[in-house]
Amino acid sequence: MLGSYRAEILKLRKRSAVWVLFGAGLVLSLIFGYLLPYLAYTTGDDTPSTDGIPRAEVLRGMLPERVIDNTIGGYPIFAGALALVLGAIVIGGEYTWGTLKTVLTQRPGRGTILGVQFLALATMIALWVVGIFIACSLCSIGIAAAESGAMTWPSIGTLLQGLAGGWLVLMTWCLAGAVLAVAFRNVALPIGLGVVWILGIETLLAGVVSSLLPGLDWLTNTLPGTNAGSLVFAVTGMSTTDAPPGVRDAVGGSRALLTLFAYCALFAALSLWTTRRRDIT
Repeated sequence: MLGSYRAEILKLRKRSAVWVLFGAGLVLSLIFGYLLPYLAYTTGDDTPSTDGIPRAEVLRGMLPERVIDNTIGGYPIFAGALALVLGAIVIGGEYTWGTLKTVLTQRPGRGTILGVQFLALATMIALWVVGIFIACSLCSIGIAAAESGAMTWPSIGTLLQGLAGGWLVLMTWCLAGAVLAVAFRNVALPIGLGVVWILGIETLLAGVVSSLLPGLDWLTNTLPGTNAGSLVFAVTGMSTTDAPPGVRDAVGGSRALLTLFAYCALFAALSLWTTRRRDIT
């Protein structure tokens, strides 16, 4: 299994798509977390993310004390969609290229191969989270130095809690992409369905239920996107006024944590069951 894990890590490291997706997530985090708010702060103009917020509060949102907010604030939707694409590419690519049959002739069983792929994806997601955190930290330090802001950092426990919560959110979406790839045995359809669900269907469903069918709130509160946004809300301590899209206090942090773990287990189990029960060609 160790040899298979090393092989999967090597494949991920060599795939340009992995780093393109990481770069896209990094750029989005820096643009919406720092570039646009800083331009609004220096010019005095409002943007959709700073409209009605005092300039001092805009500056505070870019300082080191809010670094976790800017690191994982976009994970429930934007970075989550990228993580779903990653899972679909890694798992679905084996079917598209016809390489899974070759891999299985080298002795590892189907369950072992799939488990190793999930472990490699978990490692890569962790690298994504750490990389985005480092970039956001450098931006916070630069802005604090330029604007004579406070260099107050969250505690180590708060940082670790935030990064772990962000990793779980991305891993949930990544496994969602993986289970779709196993189900459809390709890459394009899982990516299309998954991204449309994250960016459109779930948001639309939550809006319709909250405005027209409030009695069905229990249903939307079980969805992965709702719980991802609630977990980010809980670990960052954001207020509802400055929370980014997808981040809201729909359910408690503990419930969101357990629900996302349950989704990870469900997606992994479905992928394993489907892989073992069905012809791979």
